[in-house]
Amino acid sequence: MSVAEHKKERQPINCFIITVSDTRTADTDKSGQLMACMLTDAQHHVVHKKIVSDDVSAIRQTMFEACQTSNVDVILLNGGTGIAGRDVTIEAVSPMLDKEMPGFGEIFRMLSYQEDIGSAAILSRALAGIRGHIPIYVTPGSSGAVKLAMHKLILPELNHVVNEATKDNKRD
Repeated sequence: MSVAEHKKERQPINCFIITVSDTRTADTDKSGQLMACMLTDAQHHVVHKKIVSDDVSAIRQTMFEACQTSNVDVILLNGGTGIAGRDVTIEAVSPMLDKEMPGFGEIFRMLSYQEDIGSAAILSRALAGIRGHIPIYVTPGSSGAVKLAMHKLILPELNHVVNEATKDNKRD
């Protein structure tokens, strides 16, 4: 099936959103809310939404829970991707990936550079990959970064990525 055919195939995707922050609450989690709204507007389902602290163990525990949840097709994290000592989302998630999609971070940084962020885009540590059959996206926590990643990269390819991740790749 061609990429164009995959993009025509639209089905609702069940999503688990994780916001990584020591300061956000359900009321102040603008980026998690933005992700949820954009997914819902695109006819996808947010089946779980959780805020976890900037702690490797807490992030990994939530990731394990999300991966074990039977109705979860994709996991989207936002926050904790900077270079400050407290930013540990990449360190928590990266070792959990079976396959990385390096193009996601590369293109995200390029788009960020082009959209008024300029050279500060080098500070971004956006990441995507697959664990088992579940695509995982990690974006910075700013609303602008979430909007950019969702609009330009995640939503246009979400069905395609989920289809590829769940495809039986075994060879005879």
